[in-house]
Parts: sequence; C-alpha cells; structure tokens
Amino acid sequence: MVAGVRVGFGCLGRITLPQFNISGWALGWSRIESDAFFGSGFPGSGLRYIESTRCNRGGVASGSQMQDWPWRDGRSRRSGYLVRSTQFSGGTMEKIASGKLIPWIMSVLVLVLLTPLHSGASPLSFELTYAKKAWGGPFTGRVYVMLSSGNPRGLLSGPDWFNPEPFFALDVVGWKPGEKLVLNSAALAFPLAMKDVREGEYIVQAVLDRNLGGRSFATSPGNVFGIAAPKKLSGAEGGLVSVTLDQVYQERPAPQVSGVQNFRLKSQLLSDFSKRDVFLRAGVVLPASHNQSPERTYPVVYEIPGFGGNHLMAAGRVGAPFTRLGETEAAWVVLDPDCPNGHHVFADSQNNGPFGQALVEELIPALEKQFRVGGSRGSRLVTGHSSGGWSSLWLQVRYPDIFGGVWSTAPDPVDFHDFQRIDLLSPKANLFFDSAGKIRELSRNRRGKALTFRDFSKMEDVMGRGGQLGSFEAVFSTRGVDGKPVQMWDRTTGQVELKTAQSWQHYNIAKILDDRWKELGPKLNGRLHVFCGTEDTFYLDGAAILLRDTLQKNKAKAVVEMIPGADHGSFMTRGFREKMSLRMEQVLRANRAGAVP
Repeated sequence: MVAGVRVGFGCLGRITLPQFNISGWALGWSRIESDAFFGSGFPGSGLRYIESTRCNRGGVASGSQMQDWPWRDGRSRRSGYLVRSTQFSGGTMEKIASGKLIPWIMSVLVLVLLTPLHSGASPLSFELTYAKKAWGGPFTGRVYVMLSSGNPRGLLSGPDWFNPEPFFALDVVGWKPGEKLVLNSAALAFPLAMKDVREGEYIVQAVLDRNLGGRSFATSPGNVFGIAAPKKLSGAEGGLVSVTLDQVYQERPAPQVSGVQNFRLKSQLLSDFSKRDVFLRAGVVLPASHNQSPERTYPVVYEIPGFGGNHLMAAGRVGAPFTRLGETEAAWVVLDPDCPNGHHVFADSQNNGPFGQALVEELIPALEKQFRVGGSRGSRLVTGHSSGGWSSLWLQVRYPDIFGGVWSTAPDPVDFHDFQRIDLLSPKANLFFDSAGKIRELSRNRRGKALTFRDFSKMEDVMGRGGQLGSFEAVFSTRGVDGKPVQMWDRTTGQVELKTAQSWQHYNIAKILDDRWKELGPKLNGRLHVFCGTEDTFYLDGAAILLRDTLQKNKAKAVVEMIPGADHGSFMTRGFREKMSLRMEQVLRANRAGAVP
C-alpha cells in the first residue's frame, strides 16, 4: 500500500498492479459502467494527456467534489471526482489511447515501489466541536479524549491508577464554538499512543477543561463535555471519530443524610490569592443530643480525607465511633482538601495559596460558632488518612496551639529521606530508577500489578493538573517564573533536581520536629499518634519508621505504631477505629484537666 504522496500514473499497454492505496488526490470517472480510473495527480504534475483508461476490476473511488480537468486540446470534461483516498485493488490497467508519458510513468512506478505499504483504512483520530449553548468561548487550555471499554455511569473523573485506559490531551488556543478540532497521533497520550489503541468497543468521552476550581480535569464544575455512543475502534484503522461537546458538568449535590449538615464559607484569603471566589467546605456531623442541648458546646474532631476524598464523606461518619468517642459525645467535621492542583493538604504554599491560614483563621472560627463545637485547643482534635494523614500531622505540628491531638494514619512521606523509598536529598536521587538502574515502583505489587514512578509521571503529564505527584510539587515547590510549580524531577530522565528538593525541607515534618523539638515538645508531648502498615501499598512505611526514630531520639512522648503485615488501608477496621476513639476521649479528658495526655 502507498500512502502520504500525491502522485499520478498512466499506462501504455497492459500493466498489472498489486493492491495499493494512494492517499493523495485522485481523479476518476463517474461512469460506473466503464469503472474508469486514469491516475492520481494535482495541477502542475505534468499529467495532461490520457483520454481513457479502463480498469478491468477493483477501481474504487469515493468522491468529494467535481473538478474540471484541462485536456491537451483545451476541452474540459466535467466528469471526475477529486478525492482524498482512492483504493485500487488488484486492478489491471489497459491502455485505450496514449500520449508520450513513458519517462513520467517510470519515475512514478519507482516511487510507488519504494514507498512503505500500509492498510487502506485511516488511523484513529478524533474530531471535536463544542456547542455555543454549553459555553460561549473562545477556549484556551487543555482538551481531553478518554476511552472506556466498560460502561461508566456518566463522565469519568480521570484515569484509574492501576488500570488506566487510553486517554489523550491537546493544548489549544482560541478554540471557538462550532469550530472543528482534531486530536490525532500528535496529541499527548497515555498509557499508549493513539495508533496503538487495541481493537475493541469503546465509549468516547471528550472534555474541555475550564479549570474553574475543581480537582479533576474532567469532573470539575463548569467543564464542557460530550459522550459518544459505543463504537468499535482500533488505533490502526479507527478512522475519524466525531464528538460534540454540548453538556456542562454540574457537581453532584451533597446527599441528604440525617444528622449531617453542609457548611460552605467564602475564604477572603484564598479569593484574594486566586483572584476569584474560593470557598471552603465541610460536612458537619452533630451528636444525637445536639438539638436538645442548645447551651452545650461539644468537642470536635476535624478529619482530612485522603487523595480523591472530600467533605461528602461525612455521610459515612454518623454515630459511633465518630460522634461518640467512648462515653463522650463529639462533633465530627470532614473537610474538603480538593483544589485545582490536587490535594492542598491545608498547608500554605506559593502555588495553592494560604489554605492552612484560611482553615484556622476563617473556617474554624465561623464553623465552631455556628454549630457550638470546639472553641479551644483542648476540645479540638484532628485526624486523617494517607494525604489526609500527612495533612493532619502537619496541622498539629504547624498549629500546636490550635489542635489538642492528632491521629495520623498511613501518612504521605513525613521524612523526605524516604520519599516512597527515595532519598530526595541525595545528589544522585532519581525518581524513575534506583542505584542499580532498576525501574522504581511507586506501589507494591498487588494482584499482579504495580505502579512505577515513570509511568505515573507520564500519566500525570497528560492529565496536566490534579495528580498525586503533581500535588506534592504544588504544595512543596516554589512558584516558577512561568507561574507553575518548579519541577522537582526531570520528566524524561527522572533525575531529582537537588536544589528544588532542598527547598522542600520547609515541609519535611520529621526535620521540623528534630530541629525544633525543644520548642515544640512541651506543646506536642502526648498528642502525636501515627499509624502505618509495615507493607504499605505505596511504600509509606519507610518514612514513618524514620519519624519514629526521630521522635525516640528526642525522647518525645508520642505514638508511632507500625502494624505488621498491614497495607495502606487494611488496618483501618472498625475495631481499630474504636480503639482510636477511646484514645481520643482520654486526650480530651486530659486536656480538660490541663494535664499531658
């Protein structure tokens, strides 16, 4: 098969050609009875004199528009079709009348023989348009196409970490409603190139990411999207798939659950930073007696969910062991850690803004006043899991006069000398390869699957925003001259940028505790509780062990418990939560008595 050239051929005598395809311009007769085909060419090609050429079999042309073709004697025959792709299968060309074309024919035949072969169908690509009724535009930003071989309920939020299906992205400038945009093999792609998409039936989803504040590049409020019906596709022969983006994503409303109230507050600090309105949100679970005791103030536990979680998780926090800590009634507040760059961990940063300050100066005072909870350090606890585990520990260490105790479970790396088994402060640190040149795993192998830093980094490059690794950079890195977080690792080689890694030390919890324990110890003794499995799915156990060693070296009164054989979440049983709630009650009682817990 021949592709990608604009050539012409004629014939003298009888010539038998193998099956081939010329993806160029071809002119063929519309008279089906003659099944005529006389060549492929374009003005200036030198093809000027062929009166008729009969194809004995297989000459097929699909036309697009009529064209006048100049004949040698000046006549015009308006009977051809100018077409983009003409397939000629095993045809035998037979000369009826001829001109002096032998040198031209020979040169073209050489070109035909030297050109690589390919199949007749066009490779997979996507043609997108968005409706003005969905958004007036024009749009500058990133556009996505996601494929799903399953049956998703509505719009996908993004790739599945452990089982990513093909998705593609393209940055555009000034894209207008109704204007056609094509994503082809030049688009960013993960986990494989567009041409390598395996044959199968897929649902195609396309998204225009307006980036108005949500974490997901897809399911963020205001994003424009479209979903095409299931279609059989393959990278090599998928053809052009059209999708119209005519829907606007609306965030699902908070479920109505008895005992749960939703709280929303505009943050002036964050709005000033972002130059747009930014709201802090929380799900508030009140104890059973709250409405019957209008003069009573209850202790409160603030929970920060892990990556991908938010305040809507409050619906699952009703009753013991949440709003009843042993015999003590308490309010349980689930915070929303989402931001456009991922999980902001309630740490002030140059890229996300002052989320920690906004929490302690804006949200907590307003929420506690409205719901009659907290009111003092001694009646205010904090907890969280995974990224939320890091957040909760950070808040306790950063604001020891605000929170009276922390329960951090499976926290993200709390010591950057073991950042998921990588010493970021080593001059030869590499995110993708270990010292022996072996690919680094980001996760332990579970059910035959393990994540690698290199693939995860590639995936997040296509995502553009809202990824887990990108969240770390958004919080810990300084702001670059381009307005984006300074990159901590080279996206091609994986080499860690030592200067950037050293700048992250401002957020290295173990280092902060070690450097400042004389100052922080009196405020934190008896209040630090950290739990992690020895087989953590994401290799977070190493940093937790280093934190334990740091606290032991400083003779801190703290709990860092490594749970044998447990992974990232398997130890979070109801029994574990009940023990945790009993310890929370003990700390609250000690706080009320003015004692060290």
